Amino acid sequence: MGIKNTILLSLFFVALVAKNGLAAQHVVGGSQGWEQSTDLNSWASAQKFKVGDQLVFKYTSGLHSVVELPNESAFKNCDLGSALDSKKGGNDAVKLTKAGTRYFACGTLGHCDQGMKMKITTVAAGSNTATSPASSSSDDDDSSSSDASTTTTSTTSAASATFNSFASFVAMTAVSALVLVSVF
Repeated sequence: MGIKNTILLSLFFVALVAKNGLAAQHVVGGSQGWEQSTDLNSWASAQKFKVGDQLVFKYTSGLHSVVELPNESAFKNCDLGSALDSKKGGNDAVKLTKAGTRYFACGTLGHCDQGMKMKITTVAAGSNTATSPASSSSDDDDSSSSDASTTTTSTTSAASATFNSFASFVAMTAVSALVLVSVF
C-alpha cells in the first residue's frame, strides 16, 4: 500500500508542477511597470494572455492605482465611475480566470485620459491563438518603429514561452524518473 501512495503523491506533484509551469505571470508594462511613460498598448499587444495567467501591476502607491472597467465604452471614455474593481497597493495581482477581453486604467484623475490604460484579450489555456492587438492612439508616422518593437518583443515572448514549456517538461521528466527509481 505504501508504494501506491508514493506513486499517487508523486503523480499529484507532477501534475501540480505542470499546471504551475504553464501559467505565466505578466508584469504589466514590463520593466517600466504600470507608469504613465510606459506604452501599455504596445506592451499588451506583444503578450499572449491565457486563462490561469496572472497580471501583476507594479507602481508607486498613492501616485497611481488600477481600475478594471466593464466594457469598451467605459474604456474609451475613461468612465472610472463604472469600475468593476479598484486596487491601490502598488503591487497588485489580477488572475485571468476566463477567456475574453478585459479593460484596465489608472484611477488617478487625468491619467486614463492621458493614455494610461490598456485592454487585453485572454484566450483559453490550450489555445494557440494570438491575442488581438490593443487599441493604439499612436500616429501613423510612428507605426513603423512601433511595429519593429512589437515584433522583437513578440519573438522574445514566444522564445520565453517555448523555454518555459521545455523547462516544465524537463522538470516533469526528472520527477517521473525519481519516482520510478525510488519505486523499483
